[in-house]
Amino acid sequence: MTKDELRAELERQAQRYKDVYGGEVITYAAQPDPDRKPWRKRPSLLDQAFEKEIEKIEKERQERKEAAGEYE
Repeated sequence: MTKDELRAELERQAQRYKDVYGGEVITYAAQPDPDRKPWRKRPSLLDQAFEKEIEKIEKERQERKEAAGEYE
């Protein structure tokens, strides 16, 4: 079924409803598609493990500096 055929069928159904039931047909504009949000990569388990390792190394480095008496 093409768009034109579908439009014609809907118009026939609306006209029939008006004639048979004496009702009023209200048509609404189509709702726009919601805006797409920008894609963001979710961190994988490997990414999370890597971040934890980096934090762990930084913490150990900071502790070594403090133990040696060096401060940033």
